[in-house]
Amino acid sequence: MHVTRYLLAVTAIWLGCACSRQNAGGAAPGNADKAAAPLAAAGPEDIKIGQTMPYSGPASAYGTIGKVEGAYFKMINEQGGIGGRKIQLLSLDDGYSPPKAVEQIRKLVEQDQVLLIFQALGTPSNSAIQKYLNTKKVPHLFCSTGATKWGDPEHFPWTMGFNPSYQLEGHAYAKHILATKPTSKIAVLYQNDDYGKDLLKGLKDGLGAKASMLVKEVTYEVSDATVDSQIATLKASNADVFVNVTTPKFAAQAIRKVYDIGWKPVHYINNVGASVGTVLTPAGLDKATGLWTTAYFKDPTDKEWDADPTMTKFKAFMAKYYPEGRLADASNAYGYLAAQTMVQVLKQCGSDFSRENVMKQAANLKDYVPDLIYPGIVINTGAADYFLFDAMALAQFNGVQWVPQGDVVKVH
Repeated sequence: MHVTRYLLAVTAIWLGCACSRQNAGGAAPGNADKAAAPLAAAGPEDIKIGQTMPYSGPASAYGTIGKVEGAYFKMINEQGGIGGRKIQLLSLDDGYSPPKAVEQIRKLVEQDQVLLIFQALGTPSNSAIQKYLNTKKVPHLFCSTGATKWGDPEHFPWTMGFNPSYQLEGHAYAKHILATKPTSKIAVLYQNDDYGKDLLKGLKDGLGAKASMLVKEVTYEVSDATVDSQIATLKASNADVFVNVTTPKFAAQAIRKVYDIGWKPVHYINNVGASVGTVLTPAGLDKATGLWTTAYFKDPTDKEWDADPTMTKFKAFMAKYYPEGRLADASNAYGYLAAQTMVQVLKQCGSDFSRENVMKQAANLKDYVPDLIYPGIVINTGAADYFLFDAMALAQFNGVQWVPQGDVVKVH
């Protein structure tokens, strides 16, 4: 359901550091040990936002999220900013490594003195920084991960997730399986961390008394070269339903391998691994035909939305501010949606940009409908409810695009 560094303001300067950075134009990130790209000078009234992203490493396909978010903030700045204040996004590469994420977040908080952390990507990295940010009372907003732990205001009042929870997604798959194949045998491949375990828990909870339908569970590590052996093991279980809980690199491998070895289960791919551009196309669109996933925002590849005003607006934004970004990569639509929601929170802050008020406003989104959100879904948060989404739709891939199936499903 993730280079570098953006400083979006007025006057360009050069800075050097040990981390990789990127200018506002979205040039490709360099090696993390190389010199910095040209940045822009910070003004005293700027809103400084920090972020870590895997611009390198096994989850580097998600790096486009940070780039499109930087482009969105650049557009907002050109339109006058937030009450005249410019947004600076400082986005650093963590390589999808929790220790590196901790190092970069400490730098952002203690040296750069950012107001908040926005859309840090990945369950392992966010888990590593959550306690630190809560101890420091730094808003840890809209984590780019669906782990259920990001919705715990009682114990972590400074952390709020963005994605629908992985447990919610697991429930949605369980509900669909029980309705369509109630006597099936289910096999699951999942990443061996909180992300994978969270979705698996949601699946089991959703199956309830029929959890015995799960006949085989196999894990993979992010350091693995392939998941080919895991797929062979799962096929040998004789399962006729496969729930694929993987990030893009491994999702593409799994889809391809399932097809190549002649296994023909009903195949569910989790939302964070369902991009047409970065997963299904590399795997082979013919090999991905028939897959199921969940959806909570409009797919730019779906012709149903071609005349939709919000999609027209998104495509115009991409053409002007991030032309190298691919419309077929769902991560770009996702990043646009997240950045727009962050801007809404900042607008609600009025003239009070204290960390306390930022969290207060993040927990006060009422019937908010950002561009690209799927029809029938709205964002609501509260002081005791840090989950932005409580519904999603199911969609099936027809060989070209994801096609929504049925009505929005409320699960949480």
